[in-house]
Amino acid sequence: MTHARDESFRHLFHEACAFAARKHRHQIRKDGKTPYISHLFRVALTVRHVFGCEDELTLAAALLHDTIEDTQTDFEDLADRFGPEVARLVAALTNNMALPEPARERDYDARLAASDWRARLIKLADTYDNMLDFHSALHPPGKHNEYLERLRRAIELARPDAADARAHPAVARAIDLCSRLLDAEPA
Repeated sequence: MTHARDESFRHLFHEACAFAARKHRHQIRKDGKTPYISHLFRVALTVRHVFGCEDELTLAAALLHDTIEDTQTDFEDLADRFGPEVARLVAALTNNMALPEPARERDYDARLAASDWRARLIKLADTYDNMLDFHSALHPPGKHNEYLERLRRAIELARPDAADARAHPAVARAIDLCSRLLDAEPA
């Protein structure tokens, strides 16, 4: 990265960190103790350090991926502050809570499939982190199969992005690591 681009990235990343922390400040993970922001930071760290994606917009969207769904933030708020590309990535990762559950999941998958590959990479990081939470007892055991199914769907949605591993090496790496998580789960 050039110095100017490096500075721009640091500003975007720090602004996304601060914004996400403010918006999720009163939210707690399902264990009743862990601040929700830890999940958002882990998703961004997974995208960068586990999957190997350094794209600044992807990292900002990873930090912000639950802001529309779980806070009073809307698309326009994100577009004004972080640009339309980041806002589109976050919107692709947002459930339409006005729909009933089965229709909501179909709508979500269709929007994710039609979106940019970076949204699917963030979804892989999100489901990867949620699965790791089960091993840390942060989620109720009754939800385990639901989270396994979400991980399977995220992998399938991202497979076309990994068809040419040279085009999207982070997606190929993410699918491999997420598949290993599935393989390690008891039947």
